[in-house]
Amino acid sequence: MNVQVVNGAATKVERSDGPPLVTPASPPGLSRMTALVFSIACGLSVANVYFAHPLLDAMAHDFGIAPASIGIVVTVTQIGYALGLFFIVPLGDLFDRRKLIAGQAVLSGVALIAVGAAPNAAMLLASLAVVGLLAVVVQVLVAYAADLAAPSQGGRAVGTVTSGVILGMLLARFVAGVVADFAGWRWVYLISAALTLVMAVLLYFVLPRHEAERPSTCYPRLLASVVLLFVKEPLLRVRAVLALLIFASFNVLWAPLVLPLSAPPFSLSHTAIGLFGLAGDAGALGARWTGGLVDRGRGQLVTGLSLLLMTAAWLPIAFMGMSLWLLVAGIVMLDLAIQATHVTNQSLIFARRPDARSRLVGGYMIFYSLGSALGSIVSTMAYGVAGWSGVSLLGVGIGLLALLFWALSLRVGR
Repeated sequence: MNVQVVNGAATKVERSDGPPLVTPASPPGLSRMTALVFSIACGLSVANVYFAHPLLDAMAHDFGIAPASIGIVVTVTQIGYALGLFFIVPLGDLFDRRKLIAGQAVLSGVALIAVGAAPNAAMLLASLAVVGLLAVVVQVLVAYAADLAAPSQGGRAVGTVTSGVILGMLLARFVAGVVADFAGWRWVYLISAALTLVMAVLLYFVLPRHEAERPSTCYPRLLASVVLLFVKEPLLRVRAVLALLIFASFNVLWAPLVLPLSAPPFSLSHTAIGLFGLAGDAGALGARWTGGLVDRGRGQLVTGLSLLLMTAAWLPIAFMGMSLWLLVAGIVMLDLAIQATHVTNQSLIFARRPDARSRLVGGYMIFYSLGSALGSIVSTMAYGVAGWSGVSLLGVGIGLLALLFWALSLRVGR
C-alpha cells in the first residue's frame, strides 16, 4: 500500500486487487438534505424494478403469457439488474459519480417510456431488462452516501439511504396498483419515466460538484478487481450468499402474491393488492436503527435474529386463507427481517474496504439480483404446481438454509 497526502485533504491508496484510488482523508459528512435527496432518488429508482409485481396478471392478459410463466417478467428485470451491478456500478470507483448518476437516470427515463409503449411481449421483456440494467444507480448512490458520511456514522448513513430503497420497493406495489386500476398498467411506467427525468435534473444540481481526483485505469482491470475482491474478502463472500438467500425469500412472497389475491375467494383489485406493500414499511423503520447497531459492533446479533424472524414469518403467511391479517403480520415480519439483514450486510462490507465501496456493493448486489430472479421464477412455478402451500414451504426452506449458512460462517467478520 502506498499512502500519499494530496493537498492535505486526500489519501491515495494503491492495492494489488484494483486500480489506485483517491479518497477523502476526512469525509465531509452527509447532510440531512442530501440524505433526503439520496433516499428519494433511491426509492424512485428501485420502484421501477418492483412496479411489475401487482401488474403481472394484467401483463399476462395483454400479452398472452401463461400465469405459471409470468414470473419471467420479474426475472428478466433482475437479470438486467445483475448485469448492471457488474458492468456499471464499479464505475463509481473510477469516474465522476455526479455525471454517472444523472446519466443513468436520464437513460432510465427513456427505457421506462419503451416499457409503457411496448407493442409485444418481446419488446416488453427487452425494455424491462434495460430498466433493470440502469436501476443500479441505487447502489452508486448508497456507496456515495457511505463515502460522504463520517467513519463513525457509516452504518447509520447506509441505513438512512436504504430506508428510501425499502419505501420504494414497498410503495411501488401500492402506487402501481392504484394507477393500473384507474389508467392501465402502461401508465405506471410512463408516469415513472417523467418523474425519473425530473429526478435526473435534480440530482445533477444537488450532488457534490467536486470529488477527489480519480486516476485512470483500463475498464477490464476495473471489472477484474470486482472478482478479486471476492477472492480476497471472505466477509464479502458470506454476506453475498446471505443477500442471495434473503432476497430469494423476499421474491418468493411478492412475485406470486398477486395470483391468489386476484382470484376467488379474495378477488381483490390492483389497488387493494398494492396496499399489502404498505405493511412492509416496518422494514424501512428498522433500517436506520439497524445501521446504528452495526456501528456499535452488533452485526452478527442483528443477522441471527433477523434470519430467525424471516423464517418464522412464513407461518402466518402460510395461513393467509384463514385471515388476510395473518398475511399482513407475516409481511411485516418478513420485510423487517430482510431489510435489517440487508443494511447489516452493506454496513459490514463497506467498513471492511472503504477504498472500494462501489465495487463492493456492485459485487454484493449481483447476488441480491440473482436471488431475486431465482425466487421470482421458482415461486410462480411452485404456485402453479402446489398452490400457496408450495410457496410457503419454499419460503421456510430458504429461511432454514440461510440460518444454517450463517451459523456455519460465524467465524468470518463481526
